[in-house]
Amino acid sequence: MEIKKISSGAKWENIVGYSRAIRAGNRVMVTGTTSVNENGDIVGIGNAYEQTKYIFQKIEKYLKEAGSSLDKVVWNRMYVTDISKWEDIGRAHAEFFKDIKPCATMVEVKGFIHPDMIVEIETEAIAD
Repeated sequence: MEIKKISSGAKWENIVGYSRAIRAGNRVMVTGTTSVNENGDIVGIGNAYEQTKYIFQKIEKYLKEAGSSLDKVVWNRMYVTDISKWEDIGRAHAEFFKDIKPCATMVEVKGFIHPDMIVEIETEAIAD
């Protein structure tokens, strides 16, 4: 089975030892993704909706690089620091997946590596 590893270029990938996404056969996994942009800044500070939208835009880019797309997503796992913001996160999710309807999980967690991060998302998809 062919395995393709995709990097975002973030310094943490080498420090921690992980890939941003991996395609193994026709399976694509995108690791936990936050709303940090290419300059290291957090997009949408204090806004769960904006962070979620930005994360799915990033995930879409990695899926394409792996030979997949949003319409091939089968599972999203959303980790959130404040479950009371579920409607904002869910609204952003629906903007990308309303008609696709993948499996989805939303779990409240204590926190992330930076206190301004509200959402982190893992995605699994199928590739052609």
